Amino acid sequence: MPSGLIALLDDVALIAKTASASIDDVAAAAGRAGSKTAGVIIDDAAVTPSYVTGLDPSRELPIIWKITKGSLKNKLIFLLPAALLLSQFAPWLIYPILMLGGSYLAFEAVEKILEKITGDHHGEKTLIQADTPAELEARQVSGAVRTDFILSAEIMAITLNELTSQGLVEGIWMQAGALAIVAVAVTLIVYGSVGLIVKLDDIGLHMAKGEGGSAAFGRRLVAFVPKLLKFLSVVGTAAMLWVGGSIILHGFHELHFLEFVYDWVHAAADAIAGENAVGQWIVNTLGAAIVGFIWGFIIVQVVTRTFGHHPLHGGGEPVKDAH
Repeated sequence: MPSGLIALLDDVALIAKTASASIDDVAAAAGRAGSKTAGVIIDDAAVTPSYVTGLDPSRELPIIWKITKGSLKNKLIFLLPAALLLSQFAPWLIYPILMLGGSYLAFEAVEKILEKITGDHHGEKTLIQADTPAELEARQVSGAVRTDFILSAEIMAITLNELTSQGLVEGIWMQAGALAIVAVAVTLIVYGSVGLIVKLDDIGLHMAKGEGGSAAFGRRLVAFVPKLLKFLSVVGTAAMLWVGGSIILHGFHELHFLEFVYDWVHAAADAIAGENAVGQWIVNTLGAAIVGFIWGFIIVQVVTRTFGHHPLHGGGEPVKDAH
């Protein structure tokens, strides 16, 4: 009996050790896969503050919390099961879907660049017409969650591709765990950062009412927030070009379509940087961004001639103040 009990305890210990290792594997895989989504995350963080611009400051955090819940719902209820179904029954669809997402990122980045150059801001998000503050808030949240769905789909597709192509985890439940970790972590990072960013000016104004160094720091903080938002917008646009271009390049290679473009970029990296890893990364990143810009520019021309404006932004109706 004692020997049986000892054997049972050994089995329990082995199961616990295996489960612990599995959790560690999932966490490590999630970390590696999540790092590949950096460009989309930065853009998401740069875009979201626009949805609370012009609204009652007391409603900023509640609105961001509503968007956060909508984002989690997008990822965990809709996109995670869809990603698992793809990995099990149609893995060949992952790269075409990634290409669509990469094309969208490149298109958005190029559109932003062209708007800055030409001064034509028809694609900018504006406050949607509404009769009451509550209706305006509901529409802003709805618009933000719709945009988040597209970015979240790209995040989940990138993560799934990283998990499957690199063999980081095996089995549907391990994949589900890694995808869930990335989904929750990315959402909390993005919207936690957004919540802090939109409240920085309020923090600065509060500090500015004090005295001495605190007041001076508060004034500097208030002046810094617009510069931070502008910086995030620039970095987000650059990241979209890089990530979108990288996805498109790898798609060319995997789908054997325009594969010579992929070969040119990597040949340029070898010729310019040789075996220098940092140099290789820089050249490949610049090459991907150039490819993203060219690809995005072509799509912008097609969309503009077809719709006359960004189909997701609408015609840019004038703002109607709900207050």
